[in-house]
Amino acid sequence: MAVETLNLSVRGMTCGNCVRTVERKLASTPGVTRVTVDLTSSSATVEYDSGLVEPEVLANAVRDLGYEVAA
Repeated sequence: MAVETLNLSVRGMTCGNCVRTVERKLASTPGVTRVTVDLTSSSATVEYDSGLVEPEVLANAVRDLGYEVAA
């Protein structure tokens, strides 16, 4: 298991519910081991198994929720 860390800039979050929604979506993705989402810095930090999931899949999961994402 090769654990890597991905830092995403997530634009469009406005409240705690947004944070929880992004956290739940990322945490439910197979291969993700840890997620931290910060409203103040508009960021998400994801620890994941690079053998199970690609960074673009994680970014697209957040985009599917309607937020803008930049790695």
